[in-house]
Amino acid sequence: MLTHHPPALLPLTCNKVVARNEAKQGWTTVLLEEIGTGPHGDLASLVSAWVRGWVISRATPPPTRVPGGWRVDVGLHAHRLRYVLHDPDEQTLAWLGRHQNAPGTWIKIAGNPNHLRAALPAEWRLADTGYLMTTTYRAASDATPPSPYTARLETSGDVVTAIILDPEGQVAASGRFTTADALGIVDQVETAPAHRRRGLGSVVMRALALHALRVGADTGVLVATDEGHRLYRALGWKVRTPIAAAYMPEPRSA
Repeated sequence: MLTHHPPALLPLTCNKVVARNEAKQGWTTVLLEEIGTGPHGDLASLVSAWVRGWVISRATPPPTRVPGGWRVDVGLHAHRLRYVLHDPDEQTLAWLGRHQNAPGTWIKIAGNPNHLRAALPAEWRLADTGYLMTTTYRAASDATPPSPYTARLETSGDVVTAIILDPEGQVAASGRFTTADALGIVDQVETAPAHRRRGLGSVVMRALALHALRVGADTGVLVATDEGHRLYRALGWKVRTPIAAAYMPEPRSA
């Protein structure tokens, strides 16, 4: 945990960011949409809701508030804990980089990955950039999967999972949904490699949208990968900010 307060935090603002995808060695220009001014439209509220929804979905301990964001004790190999910050400055990031640098530690920020890279010591590695996105849920015209697939919703505690099954009863695609601060948080939308490019991801998202409306959550929040955010944009989701990420490597377990 933080043992003393890092320097005062200053907000980061931008209208355009050039984000580097390390895996593809390419550059992607992401034009950011205007962040709304409603009670759940400001960036800090969106990031905070996403963090709280993420910990519910992943069944981790509740997040701990830290200056400028949250700390989550994830407890996995190579992902022991994470800091998610919505308004860091270089001094804060440099302090975290020097003092919270145990292997398996992650830092995620709402902002430019170049800013994160420049602020951290060299031993930190940059991960792929994600994209925090929002939407206004609307009733889907159809959430029925194409033949021969079938769909169902499963509930476990506060998490609802939309599942698409193939004819053998194996999971072909799925996605999770929970709520935080009256927002509908979507997490872990996945399609098995053998079933991709058949529209199953869209079916999952439409099923989750219908469930969101049933429980009164009319605004959706998620963090997408570079590949996933194209699907979500086609479904009406808007990019609010890149989510830059860096981590301290952890040796593989024997």
